[in-house]
Amino acid sequence: MALSQSELIRLLESLRSTDGIELIRAIAERMVQELIEAEASAHIGAEWNEHTPTRNGHREKVLTTLAGDLDLEIPKVRTGSFFPSPLERRRRIDQALYAVIMEAYVHGVSTRSADDLVKALGGDSGISKSEVSRICAALDEPLTAFRTRPLDHVRFPYVYLDATYCKARVNHQIVSRAVVVATGITEDGNREVLGLMVGDSESEAFWKEFLRSLRERGLSGVRLVVTDQHAGLVAAVRKVMLGAAWQGFIFCAMSSA
Repeated sequence: MALSQSELIRLLESLRSTDGIELIRAIAERMVQELIEAEASAHIGAEWNEHTPTRNGHREKVLTTLAGDLDLEIPKVRTGSFFPSPLERRRRIDQALYAVIMEAYVHGVSTRSADDLVKALGGDSGISKSEVSRICAALDEPLTAFRTRPLDHVRFPYVYLDATYCKARVNHQIVSRAVVVATGITEDGNREVLGLMVGDSESEAFWKEFLRSLRERGLSGVRLVVTDQHAGLVAAVRKVMLGAAWQGFIFCAMSSA
C-alpha cells in the first residue's frame, strides 16, 4: 500500500497535465488511505502489513466526495477502538488534503489544479493562492531544520559542488535564480546532501558565503572538492576550503563503433 516517491511524482505529473476529475479522485483516495494506514500504525505500534496480534484486518468504508466515492479500508484492532481522524465529521479540510497540497506545491502543480482538488473533497469555496501558501508554510520548518543542521556528526573527505538555475517569483517578477548544492561523501562511501542556497547568480561572493556556512555548521575533514570550471566557484573553493585539493568534473562520452 505504500506510495513510493516515483509513483507520487507520476501522479502529480498527470495532475499537472490534465483536469480529469477521475484522476483527482484517484489521488485523493490513495493519499487518504496512506494517512489512515500511517495513523493506524502509530496507534498500535506496528506497520500496516506487519503480522501482529494487535491487527485484525480491515473494514470497508466509502467516503463520498464531489469527485466521486473514495473506497477506503479502515484497519481493525483487536483491543480498544480506532477511527482515523481524517474521516471525523465536520473536518472541512483534513490532513490528507494538506499533504496533497504540499506535495503538489513542491512538484509545481498549478494553483488551479489544487483548487479543483479542494472542491472535489468538499470544499465548496475552493482554495486561493494565499491559502496554498499558508498551508505550505508548514514546509518551512523542516526545510530550515535540514538546511541548518550540524554537519559534525561524520567527516566528509569528498565534497561535490554544483548549481542549477530555476525560475522564481521575486518582487512580482519571474526571474532566474541560482540554486547551489553541496553533496558530501563519507569515508564509508555514503552520500549526503550537505546544504543548498538560492542566490541571484553564481558569483564568487555567493559561493564563498555558501561554503563558509557549511564550515560554520561543522563540515570538516574535506580532502577533495570536485566542481565544474566556473571561475567564481573555483576561486571560492581555494579561499574557503583551505587544505583541500580541487578537481574539475570529468565528463566521459561513449559512442558505438
